[in-house]
Amino acid sequence: MSRKNQTLGEFIIENQSEFKYSSGELSKLINAIRLAAKVVNHEVNKAGLVDIIGTAGDTNVQGEDQQKLDVLANQTFIQTLSKREIVCGIASEEEEDFISINSLDENNQNKYVVLIDPLDGSSNIDVNVSVGTIFSVYRRITPLGTPVTKEDFLQPGRNQVAAGYIIYGTSTMLVYTTGHGVNGFTLNPAIGTFYLSHPNMQYPKDGKYYSINEGNYIHFPKGVKSYLKYCQMEEGDRPYSSRYIGSLVSDFHRNMIKGGIYIYPKSSVAQAGKLRLLYECNPMAFIAEQAGGRASDGFNRILDIEPSELHQRVPFFCGSYNMVKDAERFMAEAQ
Repeated sequence: MSRKNQTLGEFIIENQSEFKYSSGELSKLINAIRLAAKVVNHEVNKAGLVDIIGTAGDTNVQGEDQQKLDVLANQTFIQTLSKREIVCGIASEEEEDFISINSLDENNQNKYVVLIDPLDGSSNIDVNVSVGTIFSVYRRITPLGTPVTKEDFLQPGRNQVAAGYIIYGTSTMLVYTTGHGVNGFTLNPAIGTFYLSHPNMQYPKDGKYYSINEGNYIHFPKGVKSYLKYCQMEEGDRPYSSRYIGSLVSDFHRNMIKGGIYIYPKSSVAQAGKLRLLYECNPMAFIAEQAGGRASDGFNRILDIEPSELHQRVPFFCGSYNMVKDAERFMAEAQ
């Protein structure tokens, strides 16, 4: 039975049988992510002491300014995952196309592809605000021993076999699910080991926080504006409190513990929304549902959306189940 202060390695071994394709691969994959997370954590903690903050002078495929730590985190996760005999492909928010691993080896039996946002909220590094890493794992659908194709990555979120995030804050935590609940592990920096600190994490059904960039209010659709007025109305357990960090991992993590909703809707300046379906919304939606929460684009379940491109963007409503249902009601009424 899982117990607090159990190491991540012990937890993985003890719960290996819950993994649908249990044969040791999950352990290797999570261990690779754990190792890369510790490297990135070390670099994040040095920000301000060495020349790793600020922009790298380039833009990524999204057209966004790359931070120096974006580049470092991206390289660290790709290199670490590539060296394990389990991953056959990697897609990163920072890369224009997916990366095929050992694609010329006919004996390559690697089964999994990983999609990753190496450093979510990286613009906050300069001001010492929590940032994170988001990852998503799928079993490939093309034949073993052949190069991966885009088809292996363009799977609906319901096909995920694992997903998680690492939050680099006052403490560093790795939170993940394999479809059997959500568990959080905190890094003991003195010995470099993750320990189970938050077993069976659950979203409160109702919350008291809403997280949205209200500076964009004028650009929001009518349904979102109506829901925000509802959140601010003094009635029952309302008004809710506004809490917005600007780092998805940080906002999500707080809301899962305290109870709340995170919203990044489409707008008149971002018709498809801003967050990426494959690197951000799908993994966070999987975690949310496993923790008793809910995630949608305002109308449809996130995990049922059929992806059409690697860097597809969607609106995102995620958090405490009843709060998301309320937001969806206002969206439907406005429509």
